[in-house]
Parts: sequence; C-alpha cells; structure tokens
Amino acid sequence: MNPHLSIVQGPYFSDIQDQPRALRETLASLSGAVFPNALSGRMNRGDFTHVVLTGMGSSFHALHPLALALAQAGHIPVMLETSELIHYAPALLTRDALVIAVSQSGRSAEILRLLELRSNGFALVGVTNTHDSPLALESDVAVLTCAGAEATVSCKTYVTALMALRWLEDRLLGRTATRMLDTFSETIPAVENYVREWASHTAFFMERLKGAKHLFLTGRGLSLAAVGTGALIIKESARFHAEGMSSAAFRHGPLEMLNEEAFVLIFEGELRTRELNDRLLVDTRATGARALACGAGAEEGALRMKIHHEATRPILEVLPTQMISLALAALGGREAGRFERASKITATE
Repeated sequence: MNPHLSIVQGPYFSDIQDQPRALRETLASLSGAVFPNALSGRMNRGDFTHVVLTGMGSSFHALHPLALALAQAGHIPVMLETSELIHYAPALLTRDALVIAVSQSGRSAEILRLLELRSNGFALVGVTNTHDSPLALESDVAVLTCAGAEATVSCKTYVTALMALRWLEDRLLGRTATRMLDTFSETIPAVENYVREWASHTAFFMERLKGAKHLFLTGRGLSLAAVGTGALIIKESARFHAEGMSSAAFRHGPLEMLNEEAFVLIFEGELRTRELNDRLLVDTRATGARALACGAGAEEGALRMKIHHEATRPILEVLPTQMISLALAALGGREAGRFERASKITATE
C-alpha cells in the first residue's frame, strides 16, 4: 500500500468501509417495513397537487432520482433546499401537499423550523437515520435507515438514504418492492468489492489529480445525485474546491476556464443521454484538461461501474467520488473527513 495513504484512515474512512453493512441492514429493515395504504391511496387518487422534496446537503442531492421518477409518472415534484422552503416558499406547504423531508439526524436547524409549520396541514414523510429524532417522531410516516452512527462526512447515511428513497418511490407509485429489493441485494456485493479495493482506487486518483487546481463533476439524469453529493463531500473531506453541475450547465460557461490544471469527471449515465456525455468528454480533453469518464465502459477499475439496474446507479456512482476525496486528502497530507469548523449536525441556520 502507498505509505501516503495511511494518513487518510480516520473515522470517515471507516464509515466508507462500513457502507456494505449499512446497506444490508437497511435492506433488511425495508424488507419488513409497511407503508400506510391511506397515504399511497391519496397519491394514486391524485389528492396531492404537488410533492415537495426537501433536505440539506447530501440529503437534498439524494432526492434527485425521486424527483425525476415522480415527474415521469405525471406528478408535480418541487425540489427545494429546506432553508429556502421555510423562508421563501412556505406557500407550498398546503393541505394538498405531500412533503418528503430527508435528514440524517432528523434534527438540523432547518428541519426543526419545517416542523414548526406542521399546522399548515401538509402530509409529511420523513426519511432519517435517527429513529427518535423530531423528524421521525412528528412525520405521518417515518422511513428509517440503519446506517448507524456516522462520524463526519456523509457516506453510509447517504447511500442508505438512496435505498430508502427508492423503496419509498415504489410505495408511492404503487409498485411492488420485491423485485427492487432483490436488485439492491445483488448490488451490495459490488459496493463491497469496490470499497475493498480502496487503496488501488485512491492511488489511481492520486496520480491523475496531482497538480490539479480545479475539479468538476458532471452528469445528467440520475447521475446528478452523485454530481452534487460528490462535489460537496470532496470540499468538506479534503478541503479542495470542487463543483458539481449538469453536463449541459458545464458547457454554459465553465468550459471556458479549462486548462491542464483542471480535472473533469464525467458520469456516462443512462443510455438516453450517453452520447451527449461522450461528446463532452472529447470536447473537454481537446482543451488540454484532464477528463475521465465513469461508467460501464471505463477500463480503469476505479471508474468502472457495472450497473445492472438504473435504480442502483446513484449508489454506485458516488463511490468514485469518495475515493477522490481520499486521494485529495492524501495529496494534501491530511486525514480525510476531519472537521475543524463544521459539525455533524448543523444546528445554526
């Protein structure tokens, strides 16, 4: 093992390694969970004029696949950070609204403020890792993950939230969950195999990121979950500036600043837009920037994601961004994910 990698092995690193266990326990819990027929019935009858999806940080980015699924099913999803929702858009919190709030702790400052507005009469589904949190206790339905305690940067709470949100998607849209739960069961070994090879994956990214000053993550569709969360966790775990945006948004300006000091990771994504992402890869490399594609077609193990079902894409795609966070921390000579200014629960708005 590269001797420089020992510095990254703190609590955040341990949480990354614990992700397969967290996923298995969450899967087992969801397999026995019951969703109220009354709420799914209201959804199917069209009683809700809109669905508000809200959270902060990685919890917010985890909602992107659900927003796409609801829109494709003919519903009207509104995805807003909780901080914006409570101060600038509380008019959305009506009696004919379904609010889906995601919070690992279930007690962040913004979530507590949202719960103060329950008198508006909206239906609330809370997705949280903390069974006795205000969010879990005050929701009409609490969907619980089983990630266990997490030290700092979101990793195992994030992937388990993705699993729980996919389970919730099936319940809301009237699908049977059995097949999807089987699919997740088949995916967990892939997560386990990937994180087991962390040293070689991290060394791969260390070599390619050496000397880089700008980091961009881009993608489309379901990949936007990893794009947003990846950029966030890289900033907070390695203190390296990273931006996450859609591949289309990347062409609307940031393409202009590319040079040999820029590193761009492009998620190849779903088939419907893969050609567009492939073209971006070619155009990015033409600027002299370092650009790599992440997906089934990648030759390098650190980038190769064998995705058997699109529902599992968001879980698998975040793994390379975790390895990038370890690589950048090692290059910077610091323990990955060690907080000096932030805290696990954000108690101040």
